[in-house]
Amino acid sequence: MEVGQRDGSSRSTLSQINVTPFVDVMLVLLIIFMVTAPMLEQGVEVNLPEVADSPGLEASKEPLIVTVTRSGALSIGQTKVENVAKLMPVLKQILKTRKEKEVFLEADRDVPYGKVVQVMAAIKGAGINKLGMVSQPPESPAKR
Repeated sequence: MEVGQRDGSSRSTLSQINVTPFVDVMLVLLIIFMVTAPMLEQGVEVNLPEVADSPGLEASKEPLIVTVTRSGALSIGQTKVENVAKLMPVLKQILKTRKEKEVFLEADRDVPYGKVVQVMAAIKGAGINKLGMVSQPPESPAKR
């Protein structure tokens, strides 16, 4: 017996799966996995031995700041450096004892651009890939 319309004609039924809810669920799962993936801890769990009275090998937590004054004088922290050529070896020596290979460059706004680029090249030549430029925020109109 065929299923038909009231007017007597027969029509086959079309059955289709609605994929819209499926796609919605998959997108929600994708977002959940993208958010949680960076939080997963990777590596092998190891129980490290305990040692009493060990000297710490912790490097200085203070940031390493290279300063270029208006006159062109260079310094690393409080240590004066004679010229750009001597900056690279001094930085290499300092960075041997540091875990973080990061330097901040503080240059006076009146220092010629070429001098700043030379200092940046010396910092890069010392093996530092993280270089931060120190600046100050602009004054708000109320402070002027």
